[in-house]
This record gives sequence, structure tokens and C-alpha cells, in this order.
Amino acid sequence: MKLELRYAAHPKDVKTYDTERLRKEFLIENVFIADEISLVYSMYDRYIVGGAMPVRKELKLETSDELKAEQFLDRREMGIINVGGDAVIDAGGKTYKIGFKDALYLGKGIRDVIFKSADTKNPAKLYINSAPAHHTYPSKKITLADAEVVVLGNPESSNHRTVSKLLVNSVIETCQLQMGMTELKTGSVWNTMPVHTHNRRMEAYFYFEVPAKQAICHFMGDPDETRHIWMKNEQAVLSPSWSIHSAAGTSNYTFIWGMAGENLDYGDMDVRYPDSLK
Repeated sequence: MKLELRYAAHPKDVKTYDTERLRKEFLIENVFIADEISLVYSMYDRYIVGGAMPVRKELKLETSDELKAEQFLDRREMGIINVGGDAVIDAGGKTYKIGFKDALYLGKGIRDVIFKSADTKNPAKLYINSAPAHHTYPSKKITLADAEVVVLGNPESSNHRTVSKLLVNSVIETCQLQMGMTELKTGSVWNTMPVHTHNRRMEAYFYFEVPAKQAICHFMGDPDETRHIWMKNEQAVLSPSWSIHSAAGTSNYTFIWGMAGENLDYGDMDVRYPDSLK
């Protein structure tokens, strides 16, 4: 397992970053590496983002020196969403079959977590988010059929989208981790409009189902001095609590949002309308 450490940054400092520095600090370019678990440990709410891609072998979730824990989930909870072929996940003595766009929540204290692909020719791609946890809640598989679904936007504003809330407190009990999926309709390219910030929690976005030769322009930063990061298919980006998080693609696409902090209220947002952005 690889675990990369990323430090937090003051918003005034980020205003001085050039393109290379922005990408280095916030973009996660290689989420999936064949037969590896690759993770980024962010100092924003000590959130962990990454992926597991078992192909020719099963992958065991190991601990890391940075965690100072005997087991990875000794003091953490984890959310997993599969964006590849069918997966088999062994966790805490139970076996879960996780299909495409299925989610799995693993509670604090779960041991012996092993990721496997059901078919090596169509390997699983397990997108992972993890946050510190103070309490043990039951592990549970959540499918799109179990999700709380909201349709937002409209074709006229190019932001017609379906939001599936998978690991949120209206669907499942967690300590602070929340995850869900937003799918843009054909002809729509904007997500998270109007934009917002929320000082009560940070966020991470993972973009996928981006067609070949197409790209995502992710917007971040202080609402009064925004920045952008160009992203490719199956890449992730960290979003500090003080930063907006929105994007426009050169095609429609799907993204997974994950967040952690002190507030589980999904609607807790400080909205900024498009005509006020700079």
C-alpha cells in the first residue's frame, strides 16, 4: 500500500500558486494503479482519498506508519464505491459482493479487509474515502436503489443532473464520512451550480465516465479569486472547506463526492451565485 501525505494550505497562500503548484497540492492524478492500493492522506480533516485496483491478485488493506495504528480502521471509518468490474470485499469476517456503482461502508474497528476482482479481465476499481471515527457503526452495502435520489438543475442551464446520496445520514449512520454520486444528463456539463463553500467540512471530488479525448475543468479557491484545474478521467481533487468546488466538462460525466467535518447536514452550504464569482 502506498500512502502519500498532503499538507493543508492557507487560502491567502493558495492565491500565489501557479498551475504546477495547484496540481501538486490538490490534484490526485493516479487514483487507480493495477494491483495496488494507492492513497493520499490529506491534512484537511485528516481525510484519506484513493483507490484499490485488484487485477491479478487480492489486495489486503494494511496500516501505515502515518496512522500509528495496528489496523487501518482502528480509529477510522471508510466508504468504498466501485467504478469498475464486480468486486468481492472481505471485511471483518463477512463477504460483500460490490457491483458497478455500489457502495460499501466499513465501520471503525473492522479488521482483515481484502479487495478482490470477480473477473481479472474486468477488474474492480474501488474508489476509497476514509475519515477519523469516534464510534463504531455497522458496516453495510448500499446500492443506487437504496440511495436518496434528487434531480437538480435543468437543460437550459446545462446542469441537469441526478444526485444519488449513498453514504449520508438519511440513508446510513456514519460518524462524519458522507459520500454520493452525481450523474450529468446528456447535454449538461456544469456541476454544483450555484457554487458554495462550507467551513464545517472539507470535500473531495472524483471524476469518471469522462469520454476519451474529453476533459473536466474543476474550479476551486476563494469565491472572490477562483482558480481552475484541468482533469482527466478517473482523477480526484481535494477541496478545502474555504474553497468552492464546481466544474464544467467538455462532455457530460459522473463524479463522486465525499466529505467529512463537524456537520452531517447535507444542506449546510454557504451559496455563491454565478454572477457574484470572480
